[in-house]
Amino acid sequence: MAAYSARGVHGQVVQSLGARIVSGALGEGAILDVRALGEELDVSLTVMRESLKVLAGKGLTDARQKRGTFVRERRHWNLLDADIIRWRVEGGDGGRLMRDLADVRSVVEPAAAHRAALHRTDADLAALERALDAMGRARVDAADADAAFHRALLVATGNEMLARMDILLEPGLRERDRLVHAHASVDDPVPSHRAVLDAVRDRDPVRAELAMLDLLAKAARDFERLGAHTEGPAGHAPARPPEVAR
Repeated sequence: MAAYSARGVHGQVVQSLGARIVSGALGEGAILDVRALGEELDVSLTVMRESLKVLAGKGLTDARQKRGTFVRERRHWNLLDADIIRWRVEGGDGGRLMRDLADVRSVVEPAAAHRAALHRTDADLAALERALDAMGRARVDAADADAAFHRALLVATGNEMLARMDILLEPGLRERDRLVHAHASVDDPVPSHRAVLDAVRDRDPVRAELAMLDLLAKAARDFERLGAHTEGPAGHAPARPPEVAR
């Protein structure tokens, strides 16, 4: 799911409250005094209500008669939502999130590479090549190109359900790329992706699967170098939630 893109005060309120909830500053089950929060953030009740609708859509809040507006239990949160993923990283939970992402990728992507080598078309190869070329040109911010490559690989499996696994993988992958590629110490991602593409082009499923496993191992090593940037001093120290501009 794409990140919430509203600008101005409305978007700032969503950002502020969402970050507080995800960081734990507003705990599960907490009753939200909408009027008091509006006064604190210096916004109208209309803005507050509209912002809470956005947060409810992400599974973070709900409202009930006699109970009022409250923070939902974590099991109801849409943990694939791009904003929630970003707030988790900002709140000090990036390490856990990225470990979960790595586990999911290790299950899905080697098998996808294997299948892509068996079922890819010329159009699939062209899409993978375009993404790889863009990755080589991007240098500083390769997130879009990386996402495009992995999306094209899923499509190349020829399985429509596997192709939609991008909904599961892409939000976390983009946040990972944003963190990793911001640091110059990270190795060039092109060679590891090129190895996957070459095996898929050669219709060699075993080599494609092994190349993807190598790529994921490299991704894990890259991220391990950034541990201090993704977790708080105690491993999960919530960051201070952003304030609404006045």
